[in-house]
Amino acid sequence: MAQVYDHGGGVRSVQVPIPDNPLGHTLVYVVETDRGPVLVDTGWDDPDSWDTLTEGLTACGTGIGEIHGVVITHHHPDHHGLSGRVREASGAWIAMHAADSAIVRRTRETRAERWFTYMTAKLEAAGAPEEHVAPLRTARRGRLPGFSPALPDREIVPGELLDLPGRRLRAIWTPGHTPGHVCLHLEEEHPAELPGHGRLFSGDHLLPEITPHIGLYEDPDDATVTDPLGDYLDSLERIGRLAPAEVLPAHQHVFTDASARVEELLAHHEERLTDLRSLLAEPLTPWQLAERMEWNRPWEQIPYGSRNIAVSEAEAHLRRLVKLGRAEAVPGSEPVTYVAV
Repeated sequence: MAQVYDHGGGVRSVQVPIPDNPLGHTLVYVVETDRGPVLVDTGWDDPDSWDTLTEGLTACGTGIGEIHGVVITHHHPDHHGLSGRVREASGAWIAMHAADSAIVRRTRETRAERWFTYMTAKLEAAGAPEEHVAPLRTARRGRLPGFSPALPDREIVPGELLDLPGRRLRAIWTPGHTPGHVCLHLEEEHPAELPGHGRLFSGDHLLPEITPHIGLYEDPDDATVTDPLGDYLDSLERIGRLAPAEVLPAHQHVFTDASARVEELLAHHEERLTDLRSLLAEPLTPWQLAERMEWNRPWEQIPYGSRNIAVSEAEAHLRRLVKLGRAEAVPGSEPVTYVAV
């Protein structure tokens, strides 16, 4: 049975399950407009997820064939996965920020073999042990989840109102979790007249109880030196200044006092950077740093795939420390090690 919530003012949400994932579900928002309902995100491409979404839309008083448009906060498969099926069933347009659209386009054009090659090289450079890297060399190179995402047909332009007749929904670019992540500010009085400035669909940028993953994922064909954690922290401060009355995130539950949550997250990352700098009293590779970082369980209990994510997060924090002049790469080290400055 689909879980559906009415948030007032023509906004509802459907809990769409994510298979085999501790997050549990994606909150897909259904926004009424003068031309029919528009979805904010769609959920994971899975038969059970699709069935739940369609049941939920019926419970909201509409149907999949009535969807006018789909606004995607970011390209991850638990948000963008079902967009193609929604468009096929309804003729809806799909909108996404250009930076994430570029990732979708590259993903569609990339064979799975190239992804395995990229991950192998990335982990070797991070100092991963051979027993961790070896399975990537021999893995089955079949279709991977999320490797055929729908190409968006509209671009979300930061600062501009989206084409939602009868609504005022403005895009705010909040890079960090992905390069093209956007939050969506509903510039309308809160239906329960809560104090603050409208409502914010926050995607994965601002969640009530968990910290979104900020990892270093770079296009091997692009020489740009990125700083995703720095981007995320800057984006957080921008959302804090916005001070929405209520936040409608893509996971967990709706919450108020966005500014307080932003302050918590800024303090969390500053504390983490300080802790990591103290670990770098001795030269460490990104893998060694990840092994020593504090996670929600001991390193020995972290599954294989989650270790790859953890190393990417360690790399993002290292990149930030280097940019701040608080750490540096040790010249000539192979694989590269970092030490506090």
